[in-house]
Amino acid sequence: MLFRKGFAEPGRVSNSPANHVTESGPHPADQHVGRQIAAVRVQSDVSQAQLARSIGISFQQLQKYENAKNRVSASMLYEIASSLGVPVSRFFEGLPGNETDRQAPLLPVDGRINFIASTEGRRLVEGLMQLHPRVRGRMSALIAALGEELAVLDPKQESARSSEPIAVERRLAR
Repeated sequence: MLFRKGFAEPGRVSNSPANHVTESGPHPADQHVGRQIAAVRVQSDVSQAQLARSIGISFQQLQKYENAKNRVSASMLYEIASSLGVPVSRFFEGLPGNETDRQAPLLPVDGRINFIASTEGRRLVEGLMQLHPRVRGRMSALIAALGEELAVLDPKQESARSSEPIAVERRLAR
């Protein structure tokens, strides 16, 4: 193990198990890969439960991968990529030091995708999914109405939203 210790990063425990987070926290590459898994999953419109089922793990384990609480093994990363229909390299795009000569086109990411992929966004979506569909629809309408009211109070916010599609509830009200 002397070889590994010689190349260990300062502040990191070099002989810890692969799935254990060290005192200094998860490695930035593990965090990046976890965020990319979440982003691709959300962009593919796949829930954590659906992806976890398709690759044979619990959704809690998938959450740990996405939050970099546990590291993703190469074989599991391959399974995730296969299930989502993307190359494994997609999870490493944008990682410093991983530049290549050819630039693969990145999937478009906007603020909505980043929010949904965040811990707060996932908690919100998971909470909404536990509601009865009728209640969930009403909650969606309430949130849309609140957003419209806030836009009236703050016109700058409305101009930022003008490029977004009109919500179903707004179209029905017209």
